[in-house]
Amino acid sequence: MLITSHIRDLIDTALYEDTGSGDPTTDILVEPSLTGRAALVTRQDGALAGIDLAAAVFTRFDPSLRARALMPDGSALEAGDRLAEVRGRISSILKAERTAVNFLQRLSGVATETKRYVDAVAGLGAQIVDTRKTTPGLRALEKYAVTMGGGRNHRRNLADGILIKDNHVQALALQGKSIGHAVTRALAAAPHTIKVEIEVDTLAQLEEALDAGADLVLLDNMSLDQMAAAVRVNAGRATLEASGGITLKTVRDIAKTGVDIISVGALTHSAPALNVSLDMVIEG
Repeated sequence: MLITSHIRDLIDTALYEDTGSGDPTTDILVEPSLTGRAALVTRQDGALAGIDLAAAVFTRFDPSLRARALMPDGSALEAGDRLAEVRGRISSILKAERTAVNFLQRLSGVATETKRYVDAVAGLGAQIVDTRKTTPGLRALEKYAVTMGGGRNHRRNLADGILIKDNHVQALALQGKSIGHAVTRALAAAPHTIKVEIEVDTLAQLEEALDAGADLVLLDNMSLDQMAAAVRVNAGRATLEASGGITLKTVRDIAKTGVDIISVGALTHSAPALNVSLDMVIEG
């Protein structure tokens, strides 16, 4: 992971949130001169994401600390694996611990959840992608974690493609404009580097969008039978994306319909954190 200025700002904000008012527990109990080492350890199986970020938290808090990853992002994890090691002042390690672990748990949780979905559709050709349903301020990190779990990124922001959603369609309907008009207008105005996607609820809307030349069509909350029919109607003309209420129980059946992309908001908005902790290493 490239630690950009944006990520450093996130680290600083998170560190201030936890340590900005001090740490009387550590200050009372731990001599400032005491040095040693600790390891970040996973308590669960999963997929790793954010290890360089976690290491950067320690060195950002105290530049004299030495932190190094023991496994790269994207690694498959087994409970008990040591993920990183940090050396230096024990007091600094303890003060930065929670912030480092919080980032690592969150991102590895997203990567792990993504891998579950990717594994569930293995061999069927459909790609698992994320959405913009991310934690405010953490989108770049969470979308990175999705890629470490084997998924792909949908739009990173509103400027990253044209996606005509149902509310856009409703707004156009108030002006007496159709889905076909929306697609035609978007295609005429869009730069050649940007594709146009539109959300549809019915096969009739799909046909209208295809006739207008949409590059991608989002099939919103369609049944399996509707999606299979949509694939037949489409006949390869546009990229088809399934979206809405997708779970691990349903994702493989959805992939079997022949859609190209399956977007899953749960990858980021509902992924449980991976259980990671910091263990002090007692050297005898």
